[in-house]
Amino acid sequence: MRRVVGTRVLGGVVPLGAALVAFLFGAVMILALGANPLDGLVAMVDGAFGTPDRLATTMVRAAPLLLVGAGITVAFRSRVVNIGGEGQIVIGALLGTAIALTIPDTPKILLLPIVLLAGMVGGAFWGAIPGVLKAYAAVNEILSTIMLNLVAIQVMNVLLRGPMIDPAELEGSRIPQTQRLTDNAALPILVPGTRFHLGIVIAIAAALTVWVVLWRTPLGFRLRAVGYNPDAARASGISVERSIVTAMAISGSLSGLAGAVLVFGSESLRMVTDGSSVGFTGSAGFNGIVAALFGGLHPLWTIPSSFLFGSLLTGANNLQRALQIPAPLAIALNGIIVIFVVSSGRVRHLIEDRMLREKGGLPHSHETTDDVAVTGEV
Repeated sequence: MRRVVGTRVLGGVVPLGAALVAFLFGAVMILALGANPLDGLVAMVDGAFGTPDRLATTMVRAAPLLLVGAGITVAFRSRVVNIGGEGQIVIGALLGTAIALTIPDTPKILLLPIVLLAGMVGGAFWGAIPGVLKAYAAVNEILSTIMLNLVAIQVMNVLLRGPMIDPAELEGSRIPQTQRLTDNAALPILVPGTRFHLGIVIAIAAALTVWVVLWRTPLGFRLRAVGYNPDAARASGISVERSIVTAMAISGSLSGLAGAVLVFGSESLRMVTDGSSVGFTGSAGFNGIVAALFGGLHPLWTIPSSFLFGSLLTGANNLQRALQIPAPLAIALNGIIVIFVVSSGRVRHLIEDRMLREKGGLPHSHETTDDVAVTGEV
């Protein structure tokens, strides 16, 4: 029991300490730019939480990160690396937008669930492709998901510059965007006067659902069993191939839902890009991976982690205005945090093994330690 409690504490303290060290590096970067780090901290906090509207904006930025992050935990728990969040977001958004353009007069009570479900279907389809390739053709999923990101970008560019382009743009600047979508598909604003919309609640509910599925259902048990030991899972009658495809489809569906939330929760209520995935997603597909890693690949811990990174992204804008330093500093800070948090896993293992040796025990397997420390489940 003491060992479980100790690993739980280390599972939270070590990544947090790694993040604090990363923030110290960020302070050094601000100093190098000739600004005061304390002023920078105040500016970022004020920009992210200073007013109800800024707080709502932070939560809006965090919602797609949380959806992607929750999906990433499903894939990683099944020992599948999903780097395709960007492409899955794009395909989910495209399918949801196409549905909204096709049946714009459908009542809101029907249309909104339909377009959100369409986003999930699009993302699940795009996620299942690398899952099938890995399960049945032994294709490396890191390579296939990255390549599919590029394919999704080109599909988006073709559609937003062709069949789905706003008719008003055909005679104008030809900005790759759709026409403004029907209000029947817009996510309801829950706090008047702010951008706090239903997508934030959906993201939190999705993370809670992922936790229930992973640790309270037979499906979750099968997925985690495949992640622990595929050979043992196969010997016990679990279809490893089917589990891999299922994990990737679930992961992709949540990223696709994030794409739908980005479109139908946007102020412009249209899908628009600059020709790159970042122009639409804001790098939510990659930042969601960061949030999941910082949350220990646990859907519940990914909730506060996503809001932390959402606050970094929102606060960076105020940081730039207040100190006149580049906004990409926040992107660099995200990268530093990833490096330190990922590296902290090895540090945690060394600390745990040393604690065991001092107590006369034997070092335990890193795989078991990870599961107990990160998930809190035994």
